[in-house]
Amino acid sequence: MTTIALTGATGELGGRVARRLAALGQTQRLVARDPGRAPQLPGAEIVQASFEDIPALKQAFSGTQTLFLVPGNVEGRLKGHFAVVDAAVEAGVERIIYLSFLACAPHPTFTHSREHWQTEDYIRSKGVRYTFLRPNFYIDAVPGWFSPEGIIQGPAGNGTISWVSRDDIADVAATVLTTEGHDGFAYALTGPEALTLDQTAAWLAAASGKAASYKEETYEEARASRAKYNASEWDLTAWISTYQAIATGELSLVSHTVQVLAGHSPQSLAEYLKRNPASYKHII
Repeated sequence: MTTIALTGATGELGGRVARRLAALGQTQRLVARDPGRAPQLPGAEIVQASFEDIPALKQAFSGTQTLFLVPGNVEGRLKGHFAVVDAAVEAGVERIIYLSFLACAPHPTFTHSREHWQTEDYIRSKGVRYTFLRPNFYIDAVPGWFSPEGIIQGPAGNGTISWVSRDDIADVAATVLTTEGHDGFAYALTGPEALTLDQTAAWLAAASGKAASYKEETYEEARASRAKYNASEWDLTAWISTYQAIATGELSLVSHTVQVLAGHSPQSLAEYLKRNPASYKHII
């Protein structure tokens, strides 16, 4: 059996993928900056390596055939992505599955999408087999977009977004990692419907029994309302451009990928909220 290397197994999405691979009896190597946080799973070896440590990465990837690359979420992460790809190729990895983003493009509205595009382009240039998974924003995170007063605010206009659950993404990832026929594809991963933020708020209100609403902002108002958080410019522009990308329609695509590759319908926002009441307990 081939061995699959995974980064990001200490996180919500990577951990889900690792658990699904373990359930399938798949041999895997979990590459973690902090091995103590990695899940203990049958058939899984845990090794320590950071995105900055190329020798450690090469050693971690040695003897593996496929890499599932979960991106970092820190400023300057592109250098780390490139280092991981270089180390994987030098170690003899034959196939890279990269967790990208739906609106990935050279000049997208959502600023982080540019880094995903550049990572994809770098992987393409290396001559290895590849598949890109391009999910929309997570359904799981939706309640956290709302303040304790039940307000979601930003310059999203009347645009729509097809929220997708981490569980559905992990199901697709496990399929792609353990089956053939996916080389060269970029799979769009979405939920079953595209919702405006007004509709998103309505579903949250229905599930929680509390008031929830969308407050539209201009770009300038969005910057002003977030000033109190003292976020870096990198974080701030990404935060606001998320809403701007909704407004442009870049996040409105609804795909059938989850149904086709995971074999079940993607989870809707209403279903997620019904199953996870703890996710919105912060709303007063």
